[in-house]
Amino acid sequence: MNTFLSKMRGGTAVPPRAPFRHIALSWLGGFLAISAVALATDISHMPLVLGSFGASCVLIFGFPESPFSQPRNVIAGHFLSSLSGLLFLTLFGPHWWSMALAVGTAIAVMQLTRTVHPPAGSNPVIVMLAAPAWSFLLTPTLIGSVIVVIVAIVFNNIPKDRSYPKYWM
Repeated sequence: MNTFLSKMRGGTAVPPRAPFRHIALSWLGGFLAISAVALATDISHMPLVLGSFGASCVLIFGFPESPFSQPRNVIAGHFLSSLSGLLFLTLFGPHWWSMALAVGTAIAVMQLTRTVHPPAGSNPVIVMLAAPAWSFLLTPTLIGSVIVVIVAIVFNNIPKDRSYPKYWM
């Protein structure tokens, strides 16, 4: 029992702070990506903003080299997670246990397909709370995540010391 509890103490060192330039680029990238999605929503009058896109921006612009930040993970992770939420909502309704099953299934499916994108894990919860139509897969999930990735591809390749993406397939 003592060994189990000792694991919860954690380490002693906090990770170093990112350089100011990296922080500024992360801020600007997140601002531009969400601006693009929100502006596209205003212009098209279609829902393209998804709450989990903010967390996607943390990864894509703060940690663009991470496997979780790559385009296939962002787009497919969001799509598969929303699909999981919609399937469980349709089959079982918006219950605590169907929400939990949808999240667990989304995690497993992302792992099986090698498209893990942690922010997408919230999509089944969003689906269960909002109870959207199946069109949710297209708008906001698919189109919105594609817009975020397009901004990331353009923005993350402007600085000489950044290269995005690291891989596609």
